[in-house]
Amino acid sequence: MALKVLGKGKTVARQRRHLRLRKKIKGTTERPRLVVTRSSRHMVAQVVDDTVGKTVVSASTLEADLRASDDDKTAKARKVGELVAERAKAAGIDAVVFDRGGNKYHGRVAAVADGAREKGLDL
Repeated sequence: MALKVLGKGKTVARQRRHLRLRKKIKGTTERPRLVVTRSSRHMVAQVVDDTVGKTVVSASTLEADLRASDDDKTAKARKVGELVAERAKAAGIDAVVFDRGGNKYHGRVAAVADGAREKGLDL
């Protein structure tokens, strides 16, 4: 059964791209999926094990310490990547599969990935 996202517009196009990506990307116990969710103001990163459907670790700009900082959105996104990498390392995860959520690998989405790589997470 093929899934279709019907309609026009930015949101529908992103959902269509995300469905195309999710056909190929699967998170396992050894190499879970690093999911990046981007809104106009915030970034959320989660490490998900798709075999059991559970979130292992997560980080977000909604957390108190990141909300209080006066950095720009890209710098906060990099900190989210670093934070999720530290938490994943503490949980025993060294490698992940990157799921950009249908967004372009550019700007804040790329900053999350760069921050995670800097802290030693293999993408």
